[in-house]
Amino acid sequence: MNWNTSSAFKPVGLALRGPATHKIVRTLGDAAYILIKDWPFDDGDEYVAAVKACVDAMSGQIAPDEFRQALLRAANEAGIAALTVVHR
Repeated sequence: MNWNTSSAFKPVGLALRGPATHKIVRTLGDAAYILIKDWPFDDGDEYVAAVKACVDAMSGQIAPDEFRQALLRAANEAGIAALTVVHR
């Protein structure tokens, strides 16, 4: 598994509620941690799909950008604001 890969993965900023309010997801490892530790609930269909997509991306079965789309759908389902992070 490739936990810290960032190739072809555009960073996403998430505005979560609670103690971990703002996070930037730069790697699949970041995403896995946030999905498991910081996500507001773990029973939504898009959340479950995002967790599976994260594992699939780590194992090379899907492209990281495919996972990113699943993460954005899960964020939308959870009411989490997601922003594209632009590097200059």
